[in-house]
Amino acid sequence: MGVRLHEDPPLALPESDSDSSDDLGGYGEVAGLASNSEGDPRTFQEAMSRPDAAHWMEAATEEITTLVGNGTWELVELPPGKKAIPSLWVWKRKMTAQGSVERYKGRVVAKGCNQRPGQDYTDTFSPTFRAAAFRATLAAAGILDMDLRSVDISSAFTNGDLEEEIYMRQPQGFHQGGPNVVCLLKKSLYGLKQSARQWNKKLHSVFVELGYTRLQADRSIYIYAKDDTRVIVPVYIDDITIASKSKADSDKLVHDLSQHFKLRDLGETKFILNIEVIRDRPNRSLSLSQRQYCLDILERYGMLDCNPVGTPLPPGLKLSKSMGPQSPEDAEAMRDVPYLSALGALQYLATMTRPDIAYAVSFLGRFSSNPGLQHWAALKHLLRYVKGTLGLKLTYTGNPSSPDTSVTFSTFCDASHGDCVDSGRSTGAYVTTMGGGAVGWSSKLQPIVALSSTEAEYMAAVEAGKEILWMRNILGEFGFAQEGSSPLYIDNQSAISVSKNPEHFGRMKHLDLRFFWLRDVVDAGTISPTHLPGTEQPADALTKALPLPAVKAARLRLGLVAD
Repeated sequence: MGVRLHEDPPLALPESDSDSSDDLGGYGEVAGLASNSEGDPRTFQEAMSRPDAAHWMEAATEEITTLVGNGTWELVELPPGKKAIPSLWVWKRKMTAQGSVERYKGRVVAKGCNQRPGQDYTDTFSPTFRAAAFRATLAAAGILDMDLRSVDISSAFTNGDLEEEIYMRQPQGFHQGGPNVVCLLKKSLYGLKQSARQWNKKLHSVFVELGYTRLQADRSIYIYAKDDTRVIVPVYIDDITIASKSKADSDKLVHDLSQHFKLRDLGETKFILNIEVIRDRPNRSLSLSQRQYCLDILERYGMLDCNPVGTPLPPGLKLSKSMGPQSPEDAEAMRDVPYLSALGALQYLATMTRPDIAYAVSFLGRFSSNPGLQHWAALKHLLRYVKGTLGLKLTYTGNPSSPDTSVTFSTFCDASHGDCVDSGRSTGAYVTTMGGGAVGWSSKLQPIVALSSTEAEYMAAVEAGKEILWMRNILGEFGFAQEGSSPLYIDNQSAISVSKNPEHFGRMKHLDLRFFWLRDVVDAGTISPTHLPGTEQPADALTKALPLPAVKAARLRLGLVAD
């Protein structure tokens, strides 16, 4: 397909309509969001009308060349009675960990929302790894001083084979033939509902051909284990991370993959999924940092110059749904406040590298359906905390003096009984750690109202126990079988007693039978409930708003180390 631009007039960009701080009643500190002209373009015409249009045009030409060379489609006349789904361009500047532009990327996307179930697609499910599984891989690599390598598959989705007959309009700016000439898709394309599934099936077949096994504990992680060779490969769509005992093993996998796909060998893993990976290999230390992501959030919501605070939420903070807008004036004041957007950005941070804000994000998420000014003030407090903790890194450390360091983990759980003002439910939380750093964590409201602190703590222990079994499974598949029982640290003696024996029957008799499976696992010797003083409980930071000294202590126990 040749490269020929349409002579369509450029789209007119709207003027910024950001409200002033005064219009938001003192809560407009983040109102002046960057206009679209300062971010990535949204349309082909906009990309071509910018000062850096040459970069965008180069990216678009590269994309079309790749798609045509890959046999993604063939140009045909649209048959009678058939409909062609629209196509569009998606533009993105790929950034480095320091925030500079690495490269410009243009991607042709099919508008899958126009597809019809049963005709244009059937199954759509495709797995992606759990964040805890990814961190467990990186933690093990740091502890054992394994080689880490990153590979990016170019135009990954276009490698999947389509099983349906799908027609798509030609990409804007690169039209050939008459107005009725469309693309008959031969390969899957970004935007199609089944694209991720078809790509995953293709990648899976290649890994199986190379002798890799897909884990049962996480269906997006592959492993090759033979003799002294062990290679662990987490896959996040088209981002592949390789953890191996030697560079030669990762070199071999990269070479083998290049025989099947066009890829970019990114070398040593330093930046992936908006996470900077920092290693000190002589000391067997690996750290994860999202400093640049935090700065991007603060800049996006106008908080880059805000005054930092030391706690995620004010200690003892109480909020309720009744604090939502109660009048038309309150609703108008909140109309342009980006509460959901900011909360979503912080949720990714809390999910990937910052367990210290997990409770705050979960707590503020309870009011997302109708947030008020007090909720917004609390969210801004959390943004100020992020500003004050930019240097925190989630760190895993092995023993440099012991080459054969074993990979083990510990689990902690806690609950805050009846802390939800609106429902009376309790917040339950757990944390698993490896090499001194948090690998998995959870902070959320329990599904039922607990009638006692013992009940709340026991239900938190049940959730933690489920995570322990999963951790034992995935580490076992990695080749790090866990010997003996796994400790579960609880700061409530009654909950420990209930987890071992049918004590406190009067308090627990009403619980659903599914909660009592923990006793069977404890009896089998798989989990060992152990008492830990509340002052030493790292999961405490995931159940309530703590004062500054307790926040600092909890961060250290979670493995969050400042620069």
